[in-house]
Amino acid sequence: MRKLVRMAHRNRHTKHVIQWLIAGSRGGVNRGKILETLREEPMNANQLGEAIGVDYRTIRHHLEILEKNGMITSMGPRYGTMYFISANLEDSWVDFEEIWNRIGTNNNSDGD
Repeated sequence: MRKLVRMAHRNRHTKHVIQWLIAGSRGGVNRGKILETLREEPMNANQLGEAIGVDYRTIRHHLEILEKNGMITSMGPRYGTMYFISANLEDSWVDFEEIWNRIGTNNNSDGD
């Protein structure tokens, strides 16, 4: 029972973080695109930039925010670092989709 309570709390917390990162800030659309892309296939920053049409510096900025907030993980040396969806986000992917579907298709701004 305790484990279920902890999981529910963690999932609720993750949903709040997703809400803030995607819907509650200027760079949410880019972060949403990054997360969708990484769920399909792990990539490095350069590959991500090419895949979603965003410059390298902007991608790095968003990757740092996403990693700091536990949405992605990374592996490998500096320039070859590959990024992956975190297990925590994978467990809450339905929440991401709900939020993303609400704002992702209605907002074309790139922002920071």
